[in-house]
Amino acid sequence: MLAKSLVIFTGVGLIAGLIFGIYLIDIKNTGQLVFVDGNSISIVTEKSDFKLGEEIKIKIINSGTTSLIFSDTSHVLRITGLSGILMYTPDPHTLSTLEPGDEISFSWDQIKNDGDTALEGLYKLSTSAMDSSGNVVEKSITITIWK
Repeated sequence: MLAKSLVIFTGVGLIAGLIFGIYLIDIKNTGQLVFVDGNSISIVTEKSDFKLGEEIKIKIINSGTTSLIFSDTSHVLRITGLSGILMYTPDPHTLSTLEPGDEISFSWDQIKNDGDTALEGLYKLSTSAMDSSGNVVEKSITITIWK
């Protein structure tokens, strides 16, 4: 027969592990896409953790109810290290306006602008646009590249 304290401690450990696991799932699910009334822009990837060399598919979505204007179409998407050093920007886009619900898709093969392969670590994906009144709308998310 098992000792009473062993059963109690094992039961508490299982319950604590379950609660902590649910908490971590909620933390990791950042809800990248939320539609709102007004100005909003979202950056969506299929996941937040990627293997080294894996293709990263990125969508920039106008998740608001107003049109957004990109003042500099060459920097619709910026990928930087957490220190802010620019790693990658896609080729200039001809798109200058993003209507509500519209999206732009990008694919990053983890090759930086200088031709080097991205190293494992944390990367920040960011975008910014303006509404018709000149208000800036920005969004950024963080992804992780693992070995």
